[in-house]
Formats: sequence, structure tokens, C-alpha cells
Amino acid sequence: MPPYLLGLRLTGRRVVVVGGGRVAQRRVPTLLAAGADVTLVAPEITPSLEGMLEELTWHARPYQTGDIDGAWLVQTCTDDHAVNGRVAADAEAAHVWCVRADDAESSAAWTPATGYVGETTVGVTSDGDPTRSAGIRDAIVDGLRDATLKARHSRHKPVGVALVGGGPGDPGLITVRGRQLLAQADVVITDRLGPRTLLDELAPGVEVIDAAKIPYGRAILQEKINELLVEHAKQGKFVVRLKGGDNFVFGRGGEEAVYCAQHGVPVTVVPGISSSIAAPAAAGIPVTHRGVSQEFHVVSAHVPPGHPDSTVDWEALARNGGTLVLMMAVERMRLIADALMRYGRPTDTPVAVVQDGTLPGQRAVFASLGTVADEMTASGVRPPAIVVVGDVVRVAAQIGNLTVDIGRDP
Repeated sequence: MPPYLLGLRLTGRRVVVVGGGRVAQRRVPTLLAAGADVTLVAPEITPSLEGMLEELTWHARPYQTGDIDGAWLVQTCTDDHAVNGRVAADAEAAHVWCVRADDAESSAAWTPATGYVGETTVGVTSDGDPTRSAGIRDAIVDGLRDATLKARHSRHKPVGVALVGGGPGDPGLITVRGRQLLAQADVVITDRLGPRTLLDELAPGVEVIDAAKIPYGRAILQEKINELLVEHAKQGKFVVRLKGGDNFVFGRGGEEAVYCAQHGVPVTVVPGISSSIAAPAAAGIPVTHRGVSQEFHVVSAHVPPGHPDSTVDWEALARNGGTLVLMMAVERMRLIADALMRYGRPTDTPVAVVQDGTLPGQRAVFASLGTVADEMTASGVRPPAIVVVGDVVRVAAQIGNLTVDIGRDP
């Protein structure tokens, strides 16, 4: 007969685990996470279980009749079949559910293969076959995590606004949490640098609002985006603001969070992988490297050196020997390079420009500080592109032919 699955709420309830080996080592943390009052009975226990002694009670001796008194659940997982049988018999006589790790057929209860995704607990049993159960569990958990199994209908649906960093462009680089919330959205307000292919996976009724800001072209005002977030959230809809990279790294996510908070709208922030480190990495360039650079500086170059709106100390950056990562610098690279050289950066400092990082059309232009502006013009570099200035650029050359595979799917 199939088992009857039941979710046990163990907070404050006594659970006895007999045995201190690898099976107990797997099961005790889950029981503790469920809030159980765990008593462990075993002459010896693993080092990992020793690390949990502040959270449980350990009787350092063999099992004795009476150890299960007052227990709501018993798990016996010693390597002695006879001991496990005696524990199971005592539990049966006391009308306490007992799980035998050594004999599924003789066990009154089975521990399902369990996984957790947000507020959802997945439990699978397969006629006592733990390997098959684990495989099915993994498939379900993976589907919930990457949103291929959508769970839009829930009594605990998210509310308010989620600021989701979509990563550098490759849809596989959005975080698990970001993809989960995207699958539950009623409204998605996105921009041109977000992982656009994920929009095709949204349910038909999801409203998608294009808030793209085209460099030197059409753009929606940030004030309007703020108003749209609050307007839809106050209609009871769950709103996801999907941006490329990370919302809080030159993404104006802070402004959006403040506006929502000022209007009483709850905000969830899901960090994303910033293109400032992802694009160089995809081109084989580490922004730090032992013996080369112990620091890196990420700079927004949306205004050039010397502009009254610029808050960047270009002179200090030029003197500093760390890596410079420049965002939004394509149209101003000649002015930036001139300023860095004028303030002391050597003309032959290596520079790399990575366009469309992590996307199929990714390409990199390598130059020096003195030649980069001309190289970018000759190569037709266009936004979005990340500029890396510093000796770490030479590491890509050391990697050589392996560079083309870095950041790509195996």
C-alpha cells in the first residue's frame, strides 16, 4: 500500500535519533531546522554531529529501553540490525512512529527525499527506494528553482515590488531567487539590458512594460518608472522591476526602493551579477589577480572628466595602481584616456573593451591606454561595453586559447 504523506510540525516536540553515524549526520540537521527537540543516543558520533551538541541532547551510550519515552518520532539508524529492530519494536509498542534506516519493509514510516524552495517543501517516497526518490525530488526542486515548474497560484503570493537584478545578459546568469519571483509576477517593468529571452517564459496574462533607456535615444524618465512601480503595486499586483546587472550598481535601484518605501509599498531586493565583473570574467580577465592587482574600482563614466556633474576623482584613480572598470564609457573613452594619462597612468597601460559580455555576440578589443580610443572607433564598438584598464588585462593573454571558453556553457 502507498504511504500516507504528512507534514509534521515538530517545533518543541521530542524526537529521538538512535545512532551517530553518517545517516544520523544527514537527518539530524533537518530535524533541528524543523525546530525539533532532538535527543541523540549513540556511544560515538561523527565530528559534524559533535558540532551540533549545543542544539541537541546526546546520551553517549548504547540504546536502552525507555529512551523513546515521550518522543513524538523516532529514527533509528545504527549499523546493528538487531538494535534497530529493538528500537522499532519499542516504538511500535508505544504507538510512536519509527523510521528504520536499515530496513524499509520493516519500517513503520519512511523519511521522504526532501527539498526546500522558498516556502515550499517537496517530499518524495518511491516504495522505499531512496535513490529513485532523490532523483524525482531533485527534478521537482530544480524545476521550481528555475521556474520551469511555475507556482503562480499560492495563498502566500509575493506582494509589492521586487527589484530583481537580471545579471549581465545571459539568461542563465539570473539568480535562482530572481527567476522564482519573475515567474510569479503580475507586472514586469524591464529595460533593454535585462535577460530579454526570459520574458517569453512569462504567463500570458503578465503585463510587460518596456522601460528601456536607449543611449542617446528614446528613454523613459526615472520618475515615471517610480510611479509605475507604485501604481501597479497599489492595485494589488506583484511587480518585478527587472534590470540588467545589479539594481544597486548604477541601476538606480536605490531611488526606486526609496520611492516605494515613501509610498508604503513593500520592497524585496534580489541582487544580480554585475556586468562590471561578469563581462571581464567572460573575456578571461580577472579584475583582481595575485601579484598584479589587489583592488579594483568600478566607475560610472556617463559624464566625462572635468564635467561639473562628475564626482569621480580621475587624478586619484590615475595615481592608483588598481584595476579600473569603466561603465558607460564608450562615447567618452578618448577624454577618459587623455585624463588618465595626463594624471600619470602610463600610455602603455593595457586596456580591454568587452562588448555584449556573456551574450552570443560577445567580443573583446585589446589595446593600450594610448591607442584604445582609436581602436574602439576602428572596431565599431558600441554600448553596452565594459572597459577594463590595468595590468590584469595581460592575464587574458596568458590564458591564451582557453579564453574563448571562459564564461561559456560547457
